Amino acid sequence: MTNHGAYIGRLSFICTKYLLKSMKIAVSTLLLLGFIGITTSLQAQESKGRTLPVVTVKTITGENFSTEKFSNDGKPMIIDFWATWCKPCIEELNAINEEYSTWQKETGVKLIAISVDDARTMNRVAPFVNGKGWPYENYVDPNGDFKRAMNVNMPPHTFVLNGKGEIVWQHVGFTEGNQDELYEVVKKVLEGKPIGDSK
Repeated sequence: MTNHGAYIGRLSFICTKYLLKSMKIAVSTLLLLGFIGITTSLQAQESKGRTLPVVTVKTITGENFSTEKFSNDGKPMIIDFWATWCKPCIEELNAINEEYSTWQKETGVKLIAISVDDARTMNRVAPFVNGKGWPYENYVDPNGDFKRAMNVNMPPHTFVLNGKGEIVWQHVGFTEGNQDELYEVVKKVLEGKPIGDSK
């Protein structure tokens, strides 16, 4: 009888231990799914009325330039944080470049590309941009001051500003087709339509 009781006790202990482990896995999974949901909801969102922080960046030839001087005569602006080592960033800027002249004719939009390459790699930016033939306004943020002020963690991180210089939309990451969504946002901003409206 004693052996039987010990066996039942041991079996009960193993089952309890397994149940606790399963519960930990379930809770961890739910927390992870919740985090993914929050992250996804942050990928494309409206940002109401926030203006650009005033910090100093550098032109690709090395001169200091204040973000306060970013302007586009009352038309929308796109600010795109990217890096020479970031493949999705390059894909996004290449995809936009294919349509950029049309975008400019139709909306007058201006794209400002901010490289987040640091002081060690910032010398690669100018030859890289020139090699790509990107017609954007290009700057470098080697100390990460602008990136931090804009809460950019990972490029590509794209912002749309209205004619008043207010941030009205942002998106993190890039997959093929995102450039079309971006342009729809630009058109709505130009027309003063809420971004959440359907096309």
